[in-house]
Amino acid sequence: MDHCESCTYYLYDEEYETYYCDRDLDEDEMVHFLQGSKRACPYYRSDNEYEVVRHQM
Repeated sequence: MDHCESCTYYLYDEEYETYYCDRDLDEDEMVHFLQGSKRACPYYRSDNEYEVVRHQM
């Protein structure tokens, strides 16, 4: 969960004034996410455009 802030799917909801993950997680994935038992999020995608371009080169 430490990389959520730089993830493309980490969005801000103005109505509830909170951030949330925009990916639909199934029940097992949600349990692993909330417990922090997985080291890396399988849906993580960097919001940094320069990193994406650097990877393509």
